[in-house]
Amino acid sequence: MKYTKSIKLFSEAVKHIPGGVNSPVRAFKSVSLDPLYISKAKGAYMYDEDGNKFIDYVGSWGPMILGHARKEVIGRINAMAKNGTSFGACCAEEVKLAKLIKKFVPSLELVRMVNSGTEATMSAIRLARAYTGRNKIIKFEGCYHGHADSFLIKAGSGAATFGIPDSPGVTKAVATDTLTAAYNDIKSVKKLFRENKNKIAAVMIEPIAGNMGCVRADKRFLRELKDLCRNEKSLLIFDEVMTGFRVAKGGAQEIYGIKPDLSTFGKVIGGGLPVGAYGGSKKIMSMISPSGPVYQAGTLSGNPLAMAAGFETLNIIDKDKSFYSKLEKSSAYLEEGIRGAVKSLGLNYTLNRAGSMFTLFFSESPVTDYAAAKKSNTVKFAKYFREMLFNGIYLAPSQFEACFISISHGKKELDNTIKAVYKALNMTK
Repeated sequence: MKYTKSIKLFSEAVKHIPGGVNSPVRAFKSVSLDPLYISKAKGAYMYDEDGNKFIDYVGSWGPMILGHARKEVIGRINAMAKNGTSFGACCAEEVKLAKLIKKFVPSLELVRMVNSGTEATMSAIRLARAYTGRNKIIKFEGCYHGHADSFLIKAGSGAATFGIPDSPGVTKAVATDTLTAAYNDIKSVKKLFRENKNKIAAVMIEPIAGNMGCVRADKRFLRELKDLCRNEKSLLIFDEVMTGFRVAKGGAQEIYGIKPDLSTFGKVIGGGLPVGAYGGSKKIMSMISPSGPVYQAGTLSGNPLAMAAGFETLNIIDKDKSFYSKLEKSSAYLEEGIRGAVKSLGLNYTLNRAGSMFTLFFSESPVTDYAAAKKSNTVKFAKYFREMLFNGIYLAPSQFEACFISISHGKKELDNTIKAVYKALNMTK
């Protein structure tokens, strides 16, 4: 494959954009390549500026559950655009989408639209603090909730009592209000509650993490977490920006049968356009302005194009009663194929999958938390990524990111992917 145009574009981009990219993982640094520049996408495929064709497992980092450029979604966006791209005012589409989101997720009585997952999680934390009258929050090592200051905190040794800023520009004052626990370790959470009695406003967690690779929370752990939050009068917040409408119709909370106090969403609900949302009970959500005193606003929140794309995406899913069973069948088929390739080559790598999310960890140990994920051989992963790319498979360019399967990935694409996996793994032995 030739990447002449992408190389030229990147060399120009670094002159005008920090690092040449508008989101860090796109830089391909961890896989020792320069980024590709995508010119178009359709169904399960993406095409770069040089005309190279790839089976895509990034899916715009999750939103493209229908595949790229779905005819009905594009048609709905085009029809809406003819009437205007932004009003800065109310539109009927935001009401339609809110109603459909509530239909999918029973824990929501009210839902507020925003513009990104980061904005949704940031707003949910502000609301939780106002509702409880407390300042501190607990997050989990390896869970990513966007780039708001409160979330860019890492653990020290083990479960840190006080956070340490993980990025310059995050103040120590903000860091001290963010406590970090170990994923799937309820003892680490209980310890933080004991040490910060009546100070913790909320616990935020990805019930299925996607930014340390795909890692599922243990069901018993989540149930104990729910009980602990209730007993301590703290709110439990599920960050379903990635898992919402992706792993099941009602998200991860449907799979686990656990009702969080607040939920945050993004990705799929925008149909490929920038959208986020947060919601919960009427009692809690009524504190949001203009109903209550907690201020949160956005010029483009409820943007008509984004609302139209999101509604059409969820509407297609809603009408197809076998949508998730078909997606699960494809995902299980790919999982079986990858496991077969790993085994046939005498390897013992770990494959985690949750619905249509998956990660192949270059580790021989089970991956149930961030510490285990970090044991993966990132050098071998980088080589594997490059081999897969050269064989026409576009994966997340990081060992610590989930990959995504769409309803457009048919048997042909899955079989070609499995063949490429075998070739790439054989080259990395």
